[in-house]
Amino acid sequence: MAAGRLLQRHPTVISKRVLAMEKRLGVRLLERSTRQLRMTVAGMQLAERLRSAMGSITEAEQEASLGAAEIRGVLRVAFPAAMGRLWLGPMLPEFLDSHPHVSIVADYSERFVDIIAEGFDAAVRIGELNDNRLIAKRLCDHRRILCAAPAYIEKHGLPETPRDLANHNCLRFSGFASFPEWRLSNGNRHETIVPTGSLTANDSESLLAAANHGVGILGAGEWLMSRDIAAGRLVHVLPDWLLDAQAGVFLVRPSARFSPAATNAFKEWIESKFADGPPWRVRLR
Repeated sequence: MAAGRLLQRHPTVISKRVLAMEKRLGVRLLERSTRQLRMTVAGMQLAERLRSAMGSITEAEQEASLGAAEIRGVLRVAFPAAMGRLWLGPMLPEFLDSHPHVSIVADYSERFVDIIAEGFDAAVRIGELNDNRLIAKRLCDHRRILCAAPAYIEKHGLPETPRDLANHNCLRFSGFASFPEWRLSNGNRHETIVPTGSLTANDSESLLAAANHGVGILGAGEWLMSRDIAAGRLVHVLPDWLLDAQAGVFLVRPSARFSPAATNAFKEWIESKFADGPPWRVRLR
């Protein structure tokens, strides 16, 4: 009767459930007589284990609730490899200083990780998004431009139109979605070419090194070449034209509902870093 009052269930319902449990486990949990019920040794052992399990469940629920309210815990983020190393990774200490109870596990890769299947809390992606399972925030446009070293230009001259690139040594990144094509646009006109050259690679930093040595004309993200442009090591080629003009840089997350506080804090922080434009934006020459 006392158990029925505590659980707000009729005693017969509880009795049937205990009997069903005994049948399923193959052991007697209660000794029954006309006057009283008492727990068997097996019943007391089971009750103690269940009491401990319920305590663990309650603790886990409290921990989950705390993670939703307080900025703490482990944050798994995925970055594009080269951009992450050059620009995003060096900014992370600022976030960690502001949130001492958060630790970050960062993955740097040029592949598009499946953030849902691989358990990431957030990712920064370059290009166009096709996964409608994700919540995306456009951080900035992704401007892909053409550049070459002054030594190359002095030796080979400057192309005046996209079609002139057929007469130049072009350094090609094989990771472009449109590879081997270069799709150029000046806002009014669109040109698609298939450049040729002495170096093709899936690593943008190796192509940058070749461009700095005067090997050829590199088509890549502004973020990759901005420091070299500012230092005069590279010169903007065909400055009125962009590669893949619709591309962007995005923060993507599995869901906007019930996000942990740490994920929300990271979202707000990285958006603030792009609020006045991307950190690599320079005045192109």
